[in-house]
Amino acid sequence: MLKTLVLRSSSLSFSHFNHFSTLPRKFPFSFTHFPCPFSTVFPRPVNSCRCKVFAMAERTSTSSSHSLKYTNRLATEHSPYLLQHAHNPVDWYPWGEEAFAEARKRDVPIFLSIGYSTCHWCHVMEVESFENEEVAKLLNDWFVSIKVDREERPDVDKVYMTYVQALYGGGGWPLSVLLSPDLKPLMGGTYFPPEDKYGRPGFKTILRKVKDAWDNKRDMIVKSGAFAIEQLSEALSASAGSNQLPDGLAQNALRLCAEQLSNSYDSRFGGFGSAPKFPRPVEIQLMLYQSKKLEESRKPGEAKESLKMVFFSLQCMARGGMHDHVGGGFHRYSVDECWHVPHFEKMLYDQGQLANVYLDAFFISRDILYSFISRDILDYLRRDMIGSEGGIFSAEDADSAEFEGATRKKEGAFYIWTSKEIDDILGEHASLFKEHYYVKPSGNCDLSSMSDPHKEFKGKNVLIERNDSSALASKLGMSIQEYLDILGECKKKLFDVRAKRPRPHLDDKVIVSWNGLAISSFAKASKILKGEPQGTNSNFPVVGCDPKEYMEVAEKAANFIRRHLYNEQTRRLQHSFRNGPSNAPGFLDDYAFLISGLLDLYEFGGSTDWLVWATELQDMQARAIDGLLFTRISFLSPC
Repeated sequence: MLKTLVLRSSSLSFSHFNHFSTLPRKFPFSFTHFPCPFSTVFPRPVNSCRCKVFAMAERTSTSSSHSLKYTNRLATEHSPYLLQHAHNPVDWYPWGEEAFAEARKRDVPIFLSIGYSTCHWCHVMEVESFENEEVAKLLNDWFVSIKVDREERPDVDKVYMTYVQALYGGGGWPLSVLLSPDLKPLMGGTYFPPEDKYGRPGFKTILRKVKDAWDNKRDMIVKSGAFAIEQLSEALSASAGSNQLPDGLAQNALRLCAEQLSNSYDSRFGGFGSAPKFPRPVEIQLMLYQSKKLEESRKPGEAKESLKMVFFSLQCMARGGMHDHVGGGFHRYSVDECWHVPHFEKMLYDQGQLANVYLDAFFISRDILYSFISRDILDYLRRDMIGSEGGIFSAEDADSAEFEGATRKKEGAFYIWTSKEIDDILGEHASLFKEHYYVKPSGNCDLSSMSDPHKEFKGKNVLIERNDSSALASKLGMSIQEYLDILGECKKKLFDVRAKRPRPHLDDKVIVSWNGLAISSFAKASKILKGEPQGTNSNFPVVGCDPKEYMEVAEKAANFIRRHLYNEQTRRLQHSFRNGPSNAPGFLDDYAFLISGLLDLYEFGGSTDWLVWATELQDMQARAIDGLLFTRISFLSPC
């Protein structure tokens, strides 16, 4: 049954986007599960896990002398995430037959840890547990430990994340799962602190309990895991009785989704739902589509109301601290309801999707605010996230050192400012800038009780726009353009100073699906931004380039994928590239999003060659979905 589940969850699944919008990593869940009556540990989300015992735990620099005391098998891997753990005292294995065979030989369970290189809570668990020699001894003596980069192996992540979510109603990263040697799950969870806290089991307790269960109650926990997989497999294998959708199903689904989103709309701060707030571009796109359908149905009032929600949400996101006002682009999500204090990692899939929705908003409204933000995102990618051959990198970390030589990293250190720093850097314009971005000597993370409950950012400021630029310009007796020019000059000065700080880690993997999203946004921008009014001015961090330059970026990225990650003979994709193609094959989202990007390249002025390639990929994807040719990935093999 496990094999069946794996087959349905590998090449034939949308692996990346099922969890992002609902699983906040700043608020990880910690779950455990054993079959009753074995344990009294119950699955319960840790909703207060920014508490002081492990809130914002500082991360040891990978260059520290302690971390180089050990070297394990991960040192020969290409994945940035695996390389981050190459000098842990834990005897890590990469995913593969060597690890599985070792578990069978020793007759011990497997500890599977899944994460990614820019995951804050993955770093926390590494510092607290995987760099701890006592924890490492437990893992090395009692388990075979496997480390997986979910961005390289979304198929592996999908199966075990599905298990954890199905049993506990939530999930996140790091994903921590204990397995039998034949890869059936015994229990699972996400982040675990090393010690027991607040009535919850710590990681060392979990390991001891699993060891005891394996030695004394093995049949029970193995049967429990097998039963869970059997149930999941049956659920995932369920097929519809007909390939024909009922009449009106799509329209009803659209209407119901739009109604649910409207009911969760935050009329004060924008967005849908409560904190923590993710940007969720697919929700915005759905509301835009619903507005169009309402307009076609001669319901202009309802259509206008949908657009109002979308535009206000996009404006609030752009003004908030989740938007990097100094360097461009967006952070992962906001921990509070007002889009202010973010989780500071930057992900390519967010940038590609957000650029697209801001372009759509500009196309509909012709408001240059939206074209400015789309340029802001794309110019950030052009400046910081593209390799010399055109491949677009995956992510930037949330954590960085506060100063050169620091052995600990802190979240947000690269992006936050003190009031004195602003004064010293900006001089005569400091007061204007501080009023515009709500900068205070005491720090500004005070807009919500959720922004900084434990005063970790005391005296620090996350830039946020709280006032109307026109009103502030009028107050100072300036034209709006003069005022915006000064803000742009100030941001450029701050950017130059910030560039001298230790940078967050860059995950320079090139992932096909995420590049496909970015290719779409660059291609669309090359055409849509030609609609900006003549003479439109740009201020830093926007470059203000000719829109056709965005098409050049899109084509270069597509050429990189074709050159390095596509086999012309088999017409198949590989999933990712770093120092060479990964072993993982292309997954459904790689095909789908790259095809979409190639169609956008063609539609917005590119060569017919892109259309031909898109057609080839679509043929392969269709045959894969029919179950004819796609590589079937078994968890009993290391492929």
